[in-house]
Amino acid sequence: MSSTIIDQERQRPVAPPTEAPAGRSRQAVRALLLRLHFYAGVFVAPFLLVAALTGLIYTFVPQLDQAVYGDRLRVEQVGDQVRPLSEQIAAARAAHPEGTLASVTTPAKPEDTTRVVLSVPELGDKQRTVFVDPYTAKVRGDLTTSWGATPLKTWLGDLHKNLQLGENGRLYSEVAASWLWVIVAGGLVLWIGRARGKRARSARGVLLPDRTARGVRRTRGFHAVTGLWLALGLFFLSATGLTWSHYSGDRFGQLLDAAKGHAPELDTQLPGARPAAVQEGGEHAGHLGHGGAAKSADPDPAAFDAALATARESGLGGTVQVTPAADASSAWVVAQKDDVWPVHYDQVAVDTAKGEVTAHTRWADYPLLAKFSKLGVQAHMGVLFGVANQIVLAIVALGLILVIIWGYRMWWQRRPTRTDRTARLGRAPARGAWRGLPLPVLLVGVAALAALGWALPVLGVTLLAFLVVDAAVGLVRRTRPAERNA
Repeated sequence: MSSTIIDQERQRPVAPPTEAPAGRSRQAVRALLLRLHFYAGVFVAPFLLVAALTGLIYTFVPQLDQAVYGDRLRVEQVGDQVRPLSEQIAAARAAHPEGTLASVTTPAKPEDTTRVVLSVPELGDKQRTVFVDPYTAKVRGDLTTSWGATPLKTWLGDLHKNLQLGENGRLYSEVAASWLWVIVAGGLVLWIGRARGKRARSARGVLLPDRTARGVRRTRGFHAVTGLWLALGLFFLSATGLTWSHYSGDRFGQLLDAAKGHAPELDTQLPGARPAAVQEGGEHAGHLGHGGAAKSADPDPAAFDAALATARESGLGGTVQVTPAADASSAWVVAQKDDVWPVHYDQVAVDTAKGEVTAHTRWADYPLLAKFSKLGVQAHMGVLFGVANQIVLAIVALGLILVIIWGYRMWWQRRPTRTDRTARLGRAPARGAWRGLPLPVLLVGVAALAALGWALPVLGVTLLAFLVVDAAVGLVRRTRPAERNA
């Protein structure tokens, strides 16, 4: 019986691909959304699938880091008294005298090690991080790190961001992020309209699949309902992913500039001191330890204790990063590095000679846009709410993978199977629906697409490519009958 139903579903007549169904503007809008959702799903879904798979793996970086590098990241035994930073630095430098001292990060948890970061010219834009037991001042090991990330975290992060292909590879993730919200929004409109109109008068018809359905209708139900439940998380991942993408990220930066929404900058200039650029007649050196020029000698290790003590007195608790002064006219910087909610991102500039704070920035003073951007990135990376954050991201990633698989399955199930009309895949929804739109709707839509194309350049370019290809295919199909009749 079930096989008969499936065969009937497959053999249901399919609308011809060259003409859109006539009707009111709402029908035309639905037909247009259906075609856009179909093509975006077919061509963008592979990018989304890769992003979901790599993101799913990246979600568990904290656990993977502990499994691979636990002997360096953790102490053997939690002690009662923490040694001064100067002793820990001395132990690190005795084991690794190469390069220059760039910064020191205090442990985030009692079982964590202190991180002594060295700027080594041979490593380029990476650093050497030496891990020291804060209770015994013994070196636990070292790693080549990038902005504090372990080699494994860096590799998995690049895999998710650019497939290990550098800047050009970032286009893949930007395509995925740019289209994800479009596909989700279109799918929601299509499903809610279909479910409310045909299946039920209650919310059940929208929120739950029809388990009595068979064939493509059953697959569509699971595809749509899963997308519905995941919609909020998918919108969030799309938005936060775009903020640090290449082209859309630049547009977001321009928005922050216009709205003055950037995080406040810490003034590291010592009061009364002349800038190094004026003293030396040249430009200021780059940021120490991250591709900037290395200093000729290490700062006094005891100054790290002084800077830390001053910062603690000013109210900076938790794990902090202590960075030496860039030059004689600059202050030391002590910055909180707590990414777990409630976050702590206060910073102070410290004059170690006088033991006083010369400037500070507070998390409470961040503009609203800067706060949303910072918190959004941390939640996207799975660290803002700890393990709960990781679990939610993993569920969303797995759900997206299933939605994609069900989408392709529907395409296959819709294929004609009659002996006189067979195809490997189902036909695309009918083209030409835009001709049924009222002129005001069409004009507003074109203006909205132009604005979106500016804000999300990759979306605009790929959408234009879809339209060009679709127009070319339609032109070829219209000219074939004429050629046959000639």
